[in-house]
Amino acid sequence: MTRPKDAEARRAIAPVICYPNETLPAVPLDLYWGARAGARKVDEALAAPREACAFRVKAGQFFRISSVEGPQVGDLNLWNANDLNERFYSGKSRALHGTHLTTGERMWSSFPYLRPMATIIEDTLEWYGMDGFGGSVHDVIGTRCDPYTGNLLQGSQYHHCCHSNLIRALAEAEGLSLKEAEPLVHDVLNVFMCTGFTRDTGQYFMKASPVRPGDYLEFFAEIDLLGALSACPGGDCSSEHSSDTAACYPLLVEVFEPEAGALGAWQSPPVNGYDRSHGMA
Repeated sequence: MTRPKDAEARRAIAPVICYPNETLPAVPLDLYWGARAGARKVDEALAAPREACAFRVKAGQFFRISSVEGPQVGDLNLWNANDLNERFYSGKSRALHGTHLTTGERMWSSFPYLRPMATIIEDTLEWYGMDGFGGSVHDVIGTRCDPYTGNLLQGSQYHHCCHSNLIRALAEAEGLSLKEAEPLVHDVLNVFMCTGFTRDTGQYFMKASPVRPGDYLEFFAEIDLLGALSACPGGDCSSEHSSDTAACYPLLVEVFEPEAGALGAWQSPPVNGYDRSHGMA
């Protein structure tokens, strides 16, 4: 390899943010917090260790994911409850907010809808920030553990990866076959997972999650949602995943309904306004 004479000058060029987000719609956290204060619990679901649960949240309700017995990470999928083609778009959420999500940031939906599905209103791990390794929590950079990669790398036939758990949960919730459900499962929000990229090789890493029983991540549902949450077989993801080796614990999902009128004139966001002509008008 020949190093060009101006190599350092090229490397020294300052980066620019791809998607400056100052013009995103304002997040009315005060409104959401006020409505949450008087909300009552109306439903719950439990993701058992190495399994997934499905849950439904109406637009204008809240849902909370909690650690209840031990350090555990979870893989979260969201769909529009009335149209499964609209689903969480991990990559665009990452592009708009960053590699990890926290309070005031949103889970955005796929094209052509591209609108907020859920807004994070409270994160008890927000204190963690970014550590000296470049790690942080609640990432949108990992995809989900899956049996295909396990088979590719290790020749395994493991059936309780998050991908398979989410497929089973969605299939049961919607009365679908596994074949019908699998294409609808998508890249996740890795709830409580502590991850980043190595500085030298740029590889995706995980480390022991700082989550402890009582910690939670809470959301406001911007549209009617169907959710599925997998309690990852990696447990706190301190060493490995895609096996039965790690200590695993359940994750609790609770749904809360605000008092009538607590959200004032709030309405679900409309789908994206692009005309979809794609230059062929």
